[in-house]
Amino acid sequence: MSEPAERARKLDAVDELAGKRAEFVLDDVVYLDGNSLGALPAVVPGRVEDVVRRQWGELRIRSWEESGWWTAPERIGDRIAPLVGAAPGQIVVGDSTSVNVFKAVVGAVRMAGEGRDELLVDATTFPTDGYIAESAARMTGCTLRPVAPADVPGALGDRTAAVLLNHVDYRTGRLHDLPGLTAAVRAAGAVAVWDLCHSAGALPVGLDEHGVDLAVGCTYKYLNGGPGSPAYLYVRREVQDRFDSPLPGWNSHAEPFGMRSDFEAAPGALRGRVGTPDILSMLALEAALDVWDGVSVEAVRAKSLALTDFFLECVAEYVPEGRVECLTPVAHGERGSQIALRCSPKLSTSFEQGGAPIAGDVMKRLIERGVVGDFRAPDVLRFGFTPLYVGFADVERAARVLAQTLA
Repeated sequence: MSEPAERARKLDAVDELAGKRAEFVLDDVVYLDGNSLGALPAVVPGRVEDVVRRQWGELRIRSWEESGWWTAPERIGDRIAPLVGAAPGQIVVGDSTSVNVFKAVVGAVRMAGEGRDELLVDATTFPTDGYIAESAARMTGCTLRPVAPADVPGALGDRTAAVLLNHVDYRTGRLHDLPGLTAAVRAAGAVAVWDLCHSAGALPVGLDEHGVDLAVGCTYKYLNGGPGSPAYLYVRREVQDRFDSPLPGWNSHAEPFGMRSDFEAAPGALRGRVGTPDILSMLALEAALDVWDGVSVEAVRAKSLALTDFFLECVAEYVPEGRVECLTPVAHGERGSQIALRCSPKLSTSFEQGGAPIAGDVMKRLIERGVVGDFRAPDVLRFGFTPLYVGFADVERAARVLAQTLA
């Protein structure tokens, strides 16, 4: 047994989260793509069958009340709340991340008030957030300015209305300074909107602690809610009465069954709802959240850092120098729960086929050998580490197979 493999065996033996792996449907593949789609929690299929066969099949419309369908968005929001550092009553689940980004950004501009007509957006953001920000700017009459997160404090001014930022960069895994940037935005009189898609469920967020006003996130990555599972919207309690959603619907009405022609927003975070909840995927998500019972986010973060540290050590041990370059910060305070490796241009002779991206070909070969990650064009291999089901032996194997693939 190699020295890294022996170390992996010892680390797995003392891993307090190791038992959680049995709560997921997994095989002998090393699955390092949970930052795109989390693995299936074993409890979900049975729970969904009950929703379909009994709640829908037998109770039918009675389930809106008797099975708790109507209150699912806020009930499940309260289950997500501890994972992002929020007290109950501030998160509502429903719609997609994109829709919730739109609600939050436009709502933030409206909260900022008169005289503020500039919208800042993370220049390295996931493309959809940029598209939504550009559309929101046009709709609200704001000027849109892409700014690198580190440069936001210097870009703020008395005309800044809102700032849309990613907690973790989706390409590189860089963790941005949510506490510091939120404080700077608030001090400037603007409203911060945070996208938590690549951080929630992987590390502490501290929404309440750090005074975040608005945040959104998906649930199909580290929260393992399933493909297309509904996203969520966080509205801090102190600003809920000022949150003016650009998508008012009958579900966000103070009297949803009053069928009034005039709109009156529901109290609290409920005003973030829009239309009829997507019950099947929402209740699958609720079941998936059972895996978090008895788990602290702090323990997850500690293991995440240990896994990513060990992966980098194994890559350095196994992969010949110059084959890959790590884009993810080494410092723990600047790292999410993924490692991004840039493929060296020197690999083009062996891997590039018909103009295909080098990293794409390398990842294809890795997947064929039982190590599943993904790539981002043109040259980045991306490996996500979900502490609830990834072990240290998985990490060692992934690095070893990567070295064999690049050899």
